[in-house]
Amino acid sequence: MKLLKILTVSFLVLMLTLSVSFAMKNLPEDRGKALFNDPKFAGGSKSCNQCHPNGKGLENAANKKEFKIMGKTLKSLEDAINLCIVEANKGKAINVNSQEMKDLVAYIKILQAR
Repeated sequence: MKLLKILTVSFLVLMLTLSVSFAMKNLPEDRGKALFNDPKFAGGSKSCNQCHPNGKGLENAANKKEFKIMGKTLKSLEDAINLCIVEANKGKAINVNSQEMKDLVAYIKILQAR
C-alpha cells in the first residue's frame, strides 16, 4: 500500500512538472512569435518577419497611441497589425479580439524589453 502511495505521488509530481513545462513553451508571446514568422498566417504571402526581421522597427510599437502607416493614421496596435496583414502581406484581417491578435500583441510587447 505504501508503494502505491509513493507511485501515485510520483506520478502526480511528474504530470505537474510536465504540465508546467508545456505551458511555459506555449506562452502568448511564443505563439505570437510563431505567427509573426509564419508566411501563411492570415492567408498572406510572406511573414511579418520579412519586413521586420527579429521585430526590427517595432520596439516602441506597444507604447504608441497612434500609428502612421502607408499614408493612414490608425488608433491601435491591432489596427496597425491588420493594415500590415492586408496591405503588405496580402492576407485577410483578423479579429482584433481573437487569440491570434492577442498573441501577436504579446510578442510585439516583449520587443520593447530587448
